[in-house]
Amino acid sequence: MTIALMPLPYAQDALEPHISSKTLEIHHGAHHKTYVDKLNAAIEGTENAGKSVEELVKSSSGGLFNNAAQTYNHGFYWQSLSGEKTAPSESLAAAIKNDFGSMDALLEALSNEAINHFASGWAWLVVDGGKLKVISTHDAGTAITSDVNPLLTVDVWEHAYYIDQMNKRPAYVKAVLENLLNWKFASDNFDRGTPWTYPA
Repeated sequence: MTIALMPLPYAQDALEPHISSKTLEIHHGAHHKTYVDKLNAAIEGTENAGKSVEELVKSSSGGLFNNAAQTYNHGFYWQSLSGEKTAPSESLAAAIKNDFGSMDALLEALSNEAINHFASGWAWLVVDGGKLKVISTHDAGTAITSDVNPLLTVDVWEHAYYIDQMNKRPAYVKAVLENLLNWKFASDNFDRGTPWTYPA
């Protein structure tokens, strides 16, 4: 089974002016595609051929892990964004109020995690032990290797924002958190109670 480059779930210009079409062209069409291509090359003709992306993430290390995890993380990130305004479901909204006190407090925690994460990585909103938490993973690290259910992620690798914001990560994080988070996707993940799976 060949792992496909997951298509963007919206038009390439759907996130403008916050994330440009040019950024998505390179981020999705070059960076994400390269991870997928390298992953397929690594598993072809091996015992790993036919495994899902999630199985590869959880059973591998080194370069194979890096490409599998980045394939998953990028797919999850595209789903975490939306050019249309969305809102949490009633159940997720209640959990946000219970565990963070307010949406503003949650966004502040997510912002701090994303901005202050050293070097490359990912900031995540997850369910851990029945409670919402904000965590980060480094480089290709992914939340699905822990016993948590990820709801949203923000890519804080520099290639996610350099074309639009140069080195200004805080400006990128602010734009994403205030305008682009896909709360419908987060709510679906929360209400389902199991991690999203990369499309076969």
